[in-house]
Amino acid sequence: MSDGRALDRLAFEALNAAELAAIAAERLAGRGDKTAADQAAVDAMRKGLNAMSMRGRIVIGEGERDEAPMLYIGEEVGSGEGPEIDIALDPLEGTGLTARGMPNALAVLAIAPRGGLLHAPDTYMDKIAIGPGYPEGVIDLDASPSQNVKALARAKGVDVRDITACVLERDRHEDIIADIRKAGARIELIPDGDVAGVISCADPDGGPDIYIGRGGAPEGVLAAAALRCLGGQMQARLHFRTDEERKRAEKTGISDLDRKYTHAELASKDCVFIATGVTEGLMLNGVRRGPDYVATESLVLSSVTGSRRIVETRRPL
Repeated sequence: MSDGRALDRLAFEALNAAELAAIAAERLAGRGDKTAADQAAVDAMRKGLNAMSMRGRIVIGEGERDEAPMLYIGEEVGSGEGPEIDIALDPLEGTGLTARGMPNALAVLAIAPRGGLLHAPDTYMDKIAIGPGYPEGVIDLDASPSQNVKALARAKGVDVRDITACVLERDRHEDIIADIRKAGARIELIPDGDVAGVISCADPDGGPDIYIGRGGAPEGVLAAAALRCLGGQMQARLHFRTDEERKRAEKTGISDLDRKYTHAELASKDCVFIATGVTEGLMLNGVRRGPDYVATESLVLSSVTGSRRIVETRRPL
């Protein structure tokens, strides 16, 4: 069976794993315990992954083996029969959002043939991303934020005042925000969830034009998988705060610690990306409970077929 056919066949099973995680996490929404919500999502997603007909390996997970009880980097999941699959996941992107009952929390995963997703360490990553339709090289991670929004405005044929940049609301981004505003562009600040932030820039129904900022490296790989399906451009570079983080990167096999990656290098093979809404959000509806059912809404992207699906599922209670 070809890699593409294998991914398409597994997409429905992977969707089930994301839905189970979202349903489990939503039960703890607004209860103030982000650790419990995350653990519930991890447990449920692991159950779904182990039901999949594959020889799966976690390359982006909840942490290293000694730090995470399950869904750790390197863990093997699946039935043990079928294609060899690499998995990047975040069972609950937005643990704090969920604990506070705030919008835009997601259960996220991506699957690709073995070797198709970068085994990134759990460190920070500098990122810049735009949607499809622009010439290569419009954005550059080494250029300033103001230079990038101006270059994007020229490529889009609009005034820079018509450009909106999506940025995580963090103290570390104060200089980025100031530089973008100095150029005249608008800012859309998000409290959490930079995977959704990157995806929003490639949303055909409209959204911000560019994502700029520093977030988690695991989330960067997940975002790159989504962009491989949607089209667009992304550049990223690992950011290390300590020597321990550098050693962690070297342990995963990364030798060039200053390398600038494109999304096609972070997600180097065909992939399927899935996000299921946990709490109500701009991109997806959250988990909804009826008198005798629970409903989820998910985004399913495939680079094999180029498809973008919104899937609503109702399960009996």
